[in-house]
Amino acid sequence: QVPLVESGGGLVQEGGSLTLSCVTSGGTFSTATMGWFRQAPGKERELVAASFATDRDNYYKSSVKGRFTISRDNAKNTVYLQMSNLQPEDTAVYYCKSGQQFGTATSWSDYWGQGTQVTVSS
Repeated sequence: QVPLVESGGGLVQEGGSLTLSCVTSGGTFSTATMGWFRQAPGKERELVAASFATDRDNYYKSSVKGRFTISRDNAKNTVYLQMSNLQPEDTAVYYCKSGQQFGTATSWSDYWGQGTQVTVSS
């Protein structure tokens, strides 16, 4: 399992912005699909955004399109999630994961990091 370390969460007011970072020590970062997931209290964990190693367009959950941007720096083994116009419903623990792409399907690793808490106050 390749460790992933998320950071950048915090408390922000509605309409504010945060940028999350996820660093991995794995040597296959540049060929991996990287995703950001989140889990709100009492809800299932869900995929928010994904960045593919190929030139395939990034994936975004519909409710965050236009507000969140995923990006990656392969030289730093880091994936970012820029979040703007944050809403109270974005409150959750955010996690990143790596995966392998098989055509249009992604096989995500089993490893979950500690996550980073994002709290949006109204």
